[in-house]
Amino acid sequence: MLYHILKEIGLTLGISPNTTSHHDKIIGAVGGGLGILLTYLTCTTLLGDQSSILLVASMGASAVLMFAVPHGALSQPWPVLGGHVVSAFIGVTCAQYISDAPTAAAIAVGIAIAAMAYLRCLHPPGGATALFAAVSGPVIHDAGYTFIMYPVALNACLLLLTAILYNSLFHWRTYPAHGITRAQRLRSHRKERQPAFLAQEDLIAAMQQLDSFIDISAEDLNQIFILAQEHKDQKGHHPCQLKSGRFYSNGEIGKAWEVRQVISIDHRHVDFVSVAGANVGTTSRCLRYQFEVWANTAVTLDNGKWLKESVHPI
Repeated sequence: MLYHILKEIGLTLGISPNTTSHHDKIIGAVGGGLGILLTYLTCTTLLGDQSSILLVASMGASAVLMFAVPHGALSQPWPVLGGHVVSAFIGVTCAQYISDAPTAAAIAVGIAIAAMAYLRCLHPPGGATALFAAVSGPVIHDAGYTFIMYPVALNACLLLLTAILYNSLFHWRTYPAHGITRAQRLRSHRKERQPAFLAQEDLIAAMQQLDSFIDISAEDLNQIFILAQEHKDQKGHHPCQLKSGRFYSNGEIGKAWEVRQVISIDHRHVDFVSVAGANVGTTSRCLRYQFEVWANTAVTLDNGKWLKESVHPI
């Protein structure tokens, strides 16, 4: 009884099981400390004692993400560099033109969050960078927009370089996380039917095998899988109903995924252009039955995302 109560309290507080090994935790801790040390020493060498701010404090938070959660979406190079630089620009601008510190702080953080979201570089430490720039007083005001280049951009680039080199020393850590999982690479070569369901224990075991912190709970991952399975079961346009101008997807995952648009079609051949995923921009021709075998479903572009086309014909 007490165990279940404590478990519910833990879940409510967001205390999820950490599936990484002690080995990987230590690797992340050493990497984060090493990244900050090298960044600080390099900035000291390049900037000397003339700069009163050599290392932006928010880089410590970035180090946590890049070395402890290297596979996370918020830890990738563009969120790190773009998040800090964009937020620094906004923070400095607010410091220059808004004299009231609380107002400058609120506006800087709010705009930084929106800017990072729209520019696809959402990085939580970027909010701290914007806040720091907006309320640090004469130091940042005097530095002006040079603060964006150094120390902010310099710090971020040095930390990124260290993370790329350090994480590459360990084969299970992929940073940057492009084409992240071995499972994705295997799926592009093996056409196996997915199981009807996965138990939570299966998901936890898989996360343990990755031996790298994944910023999602097993419960949420299971829910995503269930919803994806339900969406997969929904019927879309039969891919054999080929029509000129319509888009079709092969339904693969990862690098093997591709969307093609039919340019012209007759009883024997299909001319098409790849518009997304593998071979994007290439035009080719194949036999009609080959295209029908390749196509998984008809898709449509909706607000920048490729979605399964409605079952009702357009």
